[in-house]
Amino acid sequence: MKPKKQRFEVQEGETIDACLQRMQQLGYMPTKRMEKPVFAEGKQKEPVWIKQQIMFEGLLAENENKNT
Repeated sequence: MKPKKQRFEVQEGETIDACLQRMQQLGYMPTKRMEKPVFAEGKQKEPVWIKQQIMFEGLLAENENKNT
């Protein structure tokens, strides 16, 4: 049985559109987009920005709910 909500992260080298297609193939509809910065510790212990992490929260589609 699939969970009703699931988070999907845009993977390294993956486009946002490809992530949304992956969600759809698994039977989820995007309901929320979240972004957060990813930092690492620099030479002098200061935070250095590395990348922006993008995640989507998906809700199980209605037709998938009925099948499970």
